[in-house]
Amino acid sequence: MRKVTTCWWMVCAALALSVSAAERPNIVFFLTDDIRYDFFGYSGHPVVQTPNIDRLAERGARFDRMYVNTATCWISRATIFSGMYLRGHRYGTGAPSTRVMDLQWSSASYPRLLKDAGYNVGYFGKSHVKFAEGEQKKMFDQFKKIGRNPYFKKQEDGTLRHETELIGDEAEQFIDSAPKDRPFNLNLCFNAAHAEDSDKEDHFPHPKATEHLYEGIPMPLPRLNDPAIFESQPGFMQNSIHLNRYKWRWDTPEKYQHNMRNYLRMISGIDNVVGRVIEKLRAAGVYDNTILIFSADNGYYAGNRGFAGKWTHYDEALRVPLIVVDPRGKSPQAVPQIALNADITATILEYADLPVPEHYHGRSLKPFVDGKRPKDWRTDFLGEFCAGMPSIPNWEGIHGERYVYARYFGNDHEFLHDLKQDPDQLKNLASNPEYRAVLEKMRGRCDEEIELRGGAFTEEERSPRTKSAPKKRGKGGRKNRKQKTQVGDES
Repeated sequence: MRKVTTCWWMVCAALALSVSAAERPNIVFFLTDDIRYDFFGYSGHPVVQTPNIDRLAERGARFDRMYVNTATCWISRATIFSGMYLRGHRYGTGAPSTRVMDLQWSSASYPRLLKDAGYNVGYFGKSHVKFAEGEQKKMFDQFKKIGRNPYFKKQEDGTLRHETELIGDEAEQFIDSAPKDRPFNLNLCFNAAHAEDSDKEDHFPHPKATEHLYEGIPMPLPRLNDPAIFESQPGFMQNSIHLNRYKWRWDTPEKYQHNMRNYLRMISGIDNVVGRVIEKLRAAGVYDNTILIFSADNGYYAGNRGFAGKWTHYDEALRVPLIVVDPRGKSPQAVPQIALNADITATILEYADLPVPEHYHGRSLKPFVDGKRPKDWRTDFLGEFCAGMPSIPNWEGIHGERYVYARYFGNDHEFLHDLKQDPDQLKNLASNPEYRAVLEKMRGRCDEEIELRGGAFTEEERSPRTKSAPKKRGKGGRKNRKQKTQVGDES
């Protein structure tokens, strides 16, 4: 892995400061939790109401084949901060040393580079990434963690307010107080629509403003709802956290209807905040010079395949929404090429007129937003999971335009899917002799990407989280016992 030179951000700052504040756009980034690509009105969901997000899709570039490299909260968010796959940043594996982001990566994170270049950087909501002591102040002008457990926070007047709405409150205050001579980067990182796993009755506590929605409307069942699909999975995937959380949320018709209705209400609550922020940008007179980015940290099975959660190699876990709106005269469009969460980092930097560090694994998506089509764009990507969670199997693989390969290296099991013949990934062709050449090719491609992106995981990184994490932590850090609970709960 290449080291980040200590003067990199100084070079970025010097280049950016040569451009006037008026010429550099503001950048607002909405990041949601546990929402896959097809749970919005614009992407075809038959029930959910997301009018503000739908309007973003109408105004900007919609990346219909957007994926995450690792489908879990903390690793995906570390990837977005660092611009690298898990294989590169190594944050959040089973090794205790990986429970704080390495300084070389946080020093080259997009908030740090933006702040050093003169941006006013605000971050509100879910973090789930630990930084070394003092790094948070170097990365953000304003930082306020707003978590769940519980979602509803008691206010000074005794009322309860939902986490999603509190993030919207902070966003409006940030925009109102933003210095006029500096561009800003506002990051709104929601806990929603993640379930409240500590509450087995009301997993999805939604904002009061959306409680009237969907009442009396039958919730559509998961499309891949046939029990035979679950039975076709290997034992280590059946008897995993997928099954536990499925039983919590979806295993009876009554629970499914109750939880799905409230899950959609949480998504509509996010949509309300998106609308609030856009109206505030307009009222402040800065909307026309503000880039808007909307995405999710991972997908969500929502009962498909008899699973809950994410983590594994199927598209329901890896495929997420991504919309980028540049209001400065760019035409709306659907982009068919593969985009990744690691690309968000490079995209933000290019919009800020900053160079993208060479060690980043992602690439800027701005050319697509501008209507261009780079000829050398990726046709596949490395997917992976290695987080030291005993109930979640580790895997690595290649997701291509036609074929998907995954090997669960702790369980000696491989998958191969042909998306042309089987877009739902229901057939495992790894043992089919007709696909032997394809299997060998995908194995080799996986090995190539692993070597290119950081090398094999160590035994310690693969191991369950049983050892103590380093005692030295940044401000606001928790002891290892609590962090383990947080990671396990919010994964």
